[in-house]
Amino acid sequence: MAYPQPFRPVKLVCGIIAGPGEIFSEAEKRLVRSFGKVDHKSPLFPFTFTEYYARQMGPGLKRLFLSFRSLVPPERLSRIKLQTNRMEESIRSRLGVRGRAVNLDPGILTPSALFMATAKDFAHRVPLRDGIYAHLELLFGRSEARPLDWTYPDFRSPEYQAFFLEVRRVYLRQLREG
Repeated sequence: MAYPQPFRPVKLVCGIIAGPGEIFSEAEKRLVRSFGKVDHKSPLFPFTFTEYYARQMGPGLKRLFLSFRSLVPPERLSRIKLQTNRMEESIRSRLGVRGRAVNLDPGILTPSALFMATAKDFAHRVPLRDGIYAHLELLFGRSEARPLDWTYPDFRSPEYQAFFLEVRRVYLRQLREG
């Protein structure tokens, strides 16, 4: 009989989608204040894979990913998503924007997979708590990231996968070093 073991800590990541302006720096400052220092930051990627957010936020959207140095318990993902939702609203309010100013997408990276948090239910998403679900985006092999049938189109891009593979290398080193 296998007995449950405590979960090992995971790597917290967060995607930021926004248009031009000060929103990226504002969002990053708030995320750092809440989750600690960033150890890896992606380039700004054009966000052209869907019009979903453009309808809410306008044209010219970009996406940036951050990973945080401090590891977190995986069971905190739903609380973190609720916290980033509050940050979105606070940024929108501070900037006086009517629609959505920013989209913050937290996720967790394990040695074998990347999970992103969402408030949208679907057949392949696992309910966590408080209306938040875990969406499995990528599976990791030794040196590859494998998308699944339901992986979002942007997460299929070689650029995103290269970023997450590098974050995974940092995370695995952190686990080895204790």
